[in-house]
Amino acid sequence: MTARLDEFSIFLSILDHGSLTAAARATGRSLQAVSRSLAKLETELGVQLIQRTTRSLRPTSAGSRFEERIRQAMADLDAARLEVQQEEQVIASTLRVGAPPLFASEYLVDMVADFMQRHPAVEVELVLSDRRSNLVEERLDATLRIGELPDSNLRVRHLADLRRVIFASPSWLAKHGRPAHPYDLKKLPCVVRSFGPERGRWPVTINGDVEYIEVRGAFKANDVASCNKAVLAGLGAGLTPYWQIRRHIENGSAEVLFEEFAPPSVRIQAIWPNGRRLPFRTRLFIDFLVTRFASKRW
Repeated sequence: MTARLDEFSIFLSILDHGSLTAAARATGRSLQAVSRSLAKLETELGVQLIQRTTRSLRPTSAGSRFEERIRQAMADLDAARLEVQQEEQVIASTLRVGAPPLFASEYLVDMVADFMQRHPAVEVELVLSDRRSNLVEERLDATLRIGELPDSNLRVRHLADLRRVIFASPSWLAKHGRPAHPYDLKKLPCVVRSFGPERGRWPVTINGDVEYIEVRGAFKANDVASCNKAVLAGLGAGLTPYWQIRRHIENGSAEVLFEEFAPPSVRIQAIWPNGRRLPFRTRLFIDFLVTRFASKRW
């Protein structure tokens, strides 16, 4: 039978305290239990580890070599146990996560719920906004951002590439017909977002290159959900990430246009402040997100 860790610990305690009696007192065991533990260890190893006399004890040459090898190993085990305990204490606190509101309600809340079920000690606070949050000022552990990031000193973890589509409602298609080429959009009503870098310039892929089509329309809005709803109401064609309208495509209330000229995808990334060690709870959450994002088709 392999010696247990507590037998190693008792052996070291005997050497540290100089007697079986003192080791028993230090470890909270009886003198007989300490003596049996040492005898069992020596029997298993087949060597005498401690030289006993009437007045003192000292390690044999084999005992000294054994002590040297296991003392560091036991210290490493104690350090590992302490690290895990400290990390669990770190987990048992609030994790503040920023995210766009629409994405959070559609997907992130469910992911957070699964994460909290796996780690019941953690508390999560979502801080939702479409603007670019200042992580330090708002005390965010991490935030999710969609689209290209400006140069900064933030740390980044790629989560997924989000497919984008140009889409329209059946009523819009019945009125205007199905356009054959993205260039046709120049003459057709479109729903234009009045924010972001692209606005009325929609990117499409033509012959492997990204081109921008100038679009116009009678309806504009500075809100993603409102623009998508205007498209569903037949006010114009629209450009949006597929995840925002997936259910409308599936139930037939919207149709994807120009599959062969698909707009380039956009990245969604987890970011956190640079220049410091990533807290364990944050690293654990980001690793969880990477796994969950990889399991979905975006």
